[in-house]
Amino acid sequence: MNLLSVDQLSKAYTEKWLFKNISFGIAKGEKLALVGANGTGKSTLLKTIAGLIKQDSGELQLANGCSVGYLPQEPELDENKTIQQTIFSSDNPTVKIINEYEAAILDIEASGDRMQFLLDEMSRLDAWEFEKRSKQILSKLGISDVEVLNKSLSGGQRKRVALAQLLLLNPDLIIMDEPTNHLDLEAIEWLENLLTAHQISLLMVTHDRYFLDNVSNQILELDRGNLYIHKGNYAYFLEKKSMRETIHAAEVSKARNLMVKELEWMRRMPKARGTKSKSRIEAFYDLKDIATQNLNQNELEISVQTTRLGNKIIELHNISKQFDDLNIIENFSYIFKKKDRIGVVGKNGIGKSTFLDLLTQTQAPSRGEVIHGSTLKIGYYTQHTNNLNNENRIIDEVKEIAEYVTLGTGEQVAVSKLLDMFLFPPSVQHTPISKLSGGERRRLQLLKVLVSNPNFLILDEPTNDLDIDTLNVLEDFLSEFAGCLLLVSHDRYFMDNLVEHLFVFEGEGKIKDFYGNYTDYKDQKTELSSESKKTEPKSSPTAATTVVESKKKKASFKEQQEYKNLETEIAKLESLKQELTNKLNKGSSSHSELAEWALAIEKANLQIDEKSLRWLELGEIMD
Repeated sequence: MNLLSVDQLSKAYTEKWLFKNISFGIAKGEKLALVGANGTGKSTLLKTIAGLIKQDSGELQLANGCSVGYLPQEPELDENKTIQQTIFSSDNPTVKIINEYEAAILDIEASGDRMQFLLDEMSRLDAWEFEKRSKQILSKLGISDVEVLNKSLSGGQRKRVALAQLLLLNPDLIIMDEPTNHLDLEAIEWLENLLTAHQISLLMVTHDRYFLDNVSNQILELDRGNLYIHKGNYAYFLEKKSMRETIHAAEVSKARNLMVKELEWMRRMPKARGTKSKSRIEAFYDLKDIATQNLNQNELEISVQTTRLGNKIIELHNISKQFDDLNIIENFSYIFKKKDRIGVVGKNGIGKSTFLDLLTQTQAPSRGEVIHGSTLKIGYYTQHTNNLNNENRIIDEVKEIAEYVTLGTGEQVAVSKLLDMFLFPPSVQHTPISKLSGGERRRLQLLKVLVSNPNFLILDEPTNDLDIDTLNVLEDFLSEFAGCLLLVSHDRYFMDNLVEHLFVFEGEGKIKDFYGNYTDYKDQKTELSSESKKTEPKSSPTAATTVVESKKKKASFKEQQEYKNLETEIAKLESLKQELTNKLNKGSSSHSELAEWALAIEKANLQIDEKSLRWLELGEIMD
């Protein structure tokens, strides 16, 4: 049975159909990824399903009692509420039942039936585990201070707060628009595991191809108002899409040849028209619709000449950066070489953006020296910089930098032609920048960076708001880019294809220079983690080190006894918890008894958690 059924759904803006007569369903546990070029209507379709936009025609049907949670691309939060008030809103049924339960415990007049109902609801909603789950979600999403007002949050922080709120709401059907935007790599991998490990029903729009591959089991593609359904991974989708487009091109070509003959027939003298076959006239207009389709896919073509780069590029000599007591970078050195391809990874807030500011000399290091070569020309593309003048037209914005641009082939082209290559055709080039979408603004910012002919590209989260087709072409350009590339991105697929080694921000000022891409780094981390759980390594350390390590690994007699006792204590607590749960399920006419049992279960849960954690710590030593 489907949780959601979409039947013949259509939506248009002005005279353009975003999607027309599309149908699909989502069963319990299914995870669907929605893909398509920017502007095809993906976000509009999500909003329509979430009930925020009314469809023009068609039906949406939810299963009885099915709850829906929606994460927009740019969440709107109540400016005057704190993060705590937003995430733990009384609209959340679990929060609501917990508040009612706690109030009933303090109410001596609460009836036994009322307490029994609340306890049943607590069990049904798994409210006993809510606090533990909420702490984990907040920690993984990097939300530490929940008393901060929403109005002081950045766009990325708002997205993480809204995501936490959605995950704690735990609806039957989750709808997400670009859930990985503004998350660091560790948080993305955690979210990936969370969504795949449970029977979660999901519909999402994402440009993250690894996330799409690992999470979804079905891909929906919006293209020219139609919906195509692919059951399989991203590679299978690309194969089927290529086959479909080849067949479609052949159909259009055949229709155009036939239309020449049919057009001549339609143009015959008016006298004959009255006797014309009505079915043939209708067939002609159907044929015309096919023959006049535009086969040119909107593709971003990037080929811009780079400025010559000398032997001296950027040199970092023992640089350090502190803010008060916070150590961002400690004694880091590196000399950039021609055609360096470097990725920068690390948790949000760990200092990656500060590092970029030091490279571009926007900030000065606390100690050390940053030296630029005389031929260095940096192109800096950042997610935070808003260097577009909303009063300008698109073409005027680029003309402020140059009237003509030299392509990689040596050909000089006018700005208007370059804009056309960047999916800004002449018909929209005089549009005010204020009317551009998020993806269009980012594309224009990227164009402005490249028009300046840089030889050192610094890209800070360039994949946000760009569709997959655009990312594929951008990857092709960057792989052929003749200068140096420094890339900060949470898109693992994008990074794996482009970088050759990483600057890994490990915290407390430490930056590790790792040779390899992100998957290589992750594989090495997994391998080292596995080895650390085994016995001593084969290589013989110094005598002093051996003594220290053996002391760390060998459990004392007291710890061995504690380890054995904990197993018994945890088993007893589990037995007590089960006994109390059985009593609650049977019910009681005594309000005080019910309240007493419930408090005892909470206490047992806390003790089990504490003792289990200690048991795991001792277990590592025992191993």
